[in-house]
Amino acid sequence: MSEPNGAVASLIFLLVFSSMFSPKLVVFGSALHEHSFKRPDPLRHLKDYRGVYNVTDTHYWASAAFTGVHGYAMAGVWTLCGICFGIFLIFKNISSSESSSSSSSFTDHLDRYYLLLFMMFLLLTLLAIVAASFVIAANQRSLQRIKKLKNTIVSAGDDVSKSIRRLITAMTRIQYLLLPYDRKTSQELNVTTHRLGKESRTIQNFVRSHERPIDVAIQTSYVAHLVIAMVNLLLLIAALVLLLSHWHPGLIFIICFCWILTALCWVLTGFDFSLHTFAQDSCSAFEDYVQDPQNNILSSILPCMNSTNSDEILTGIGSTVHDFIGELNLQITEVYSRIKLNEQNDGLFGFGMICDPFSGAPNYSYVPEVCPEDAIPIGSIPDILSRFTCYNENSTQVCSRNGKILPEDTYNEASAYSHSVQYMLNVFPDLQNLAECSMVKDAFSDVFLHQCRPFRTSLRWLWASMLSLSISMMLLELTWIVKAFQEKGRCFSRCSIFPRQSNPL
Repeated sequence: MSEPNGAVASLIFLLVFSSMFSPKLVVFGSALHEHSFKRPDPLRHLKDYRGVYNVTDTHYWASAAFTGVHGYAMAGVWTLCGICFGIFLIFKNISSSESSSSSSSFTDHLDRYYLLLFMMFLLLTLLAIVAASFVIAANQRSLQRIKKLKNTIVSAGDDVSKSIRRLITAMTRIQYLLLPYDRKTSQELNVTTHRLGKESRTIQNFVRSHERPIDVAIQTSYVAHLVIAMVNLLLLIAALVLLLSHWHPGLIFIICFCWILTALCWVLTGFDFSLHTFAQDSCSAFEDYVQDPQNNILSSILPCMNSTNSDEILTGIGSTVHDFIGELNLQITEVYSRIKLNEQNDGLFGFGMICDPFSGAPNYSYVPEVCPEDAIPIGSIPDILSRFTCYNENSTQVCSRNGKILPEDTYNEASAYSHSVQYMLNVFPDLQNLAECSMVKDAFSDVFLHQCRPFRTSLRWLWASMLSLSISMMLLELTWIVKAFQEKGRCFSRCSIFPRQSNPL
């Protein structure tokens, strides 16, 4: 049997690996089809940020965070009001003798509204408890949604990295197999292997460097919401008990502590709105990616190849391997026609005995299921050829008498090329996935089609719940203050709404 064509085999590997994993593999999109934002950027003295969605740009993050300025502003105003009110009370107590008449007039006016203020207190307390409960539920739901989305993207990165590592393993084996017969191709494969290793490390480093900070941010946000909501619930219950027991100093302490907590609620309200804005931007970016993976900033997160180039390369691979296996089958047919084989070996040879997993022109699609059941993988060719190989320790006469007509050197070379092509076919699905970017596309498509809407909804509910809690706590604080003034200096029976006697302040 004649040896496989070395030029054809060289063409296979040069075409597959050197072209496939050129620097064109990672395409950093220019975001031509992404919409830009016009938001104030606090890092540029509130000048408009006119860039696009870019998680690596601090100016994008600053502009997105600034969208929650209403919450931060309310937190600042509420804190400032608390400080001013505290200073007012201090000076009022110092000059209590001078303002006793005006204070007495104010509290006397409040004496008419004991029932009204108590009903307002109960209603606002109930609203705050409901809002805090919604915050806890929405916080739990948003945590699950965010983790699911993060795991989807991280899993896609891991799959890409694993595919590249499988390619590196296969190429390393091919490199050593071809080294004695085609040093140039082996050197090309060595260069490409190192390039693939660099790409794999880049993806792994990206995933590892971002996964930990993302987990910390997710857990911090979750714990902050949970702690503030739970503390709010405890303080609301404590305030109700203190009000019914008419312990005035305890109520003043609750008012001061809840004032600080309300400011934190407003901070979280602004943060949640910023997070919801980021979720909207992310889902818009995923939608743009699904429509055009090449011109999209998300291409910088996970690598994708240009679709036109990848189609040409996959077609070229299929065409070359299809022709190569077809040539081997023709050579085997010629050998079969020249040699009279006994019936035992007849089932091992024949037309189409080597599996050709590629369809014909023009697409040359990879369809391994079309191979007949009795087809032999190209990697099994050395096992068959070994039966007809004349090894160097045998004489030529003995080999001819036993039908062993294939020189050992030719067998070794044919074995190297056969195993090399088989290794390439084994990793061709990974090669195809990387070329078509199917793992990344599937991950981002799943996020856009199935996860984006519940993700945005959960964050919207979280923001709405925090906004409701902040407003209800603010109104409740004001009611507590009026109630504290109303009950100051008066005696009540336990759990009584109305005082037993009315004493002036």
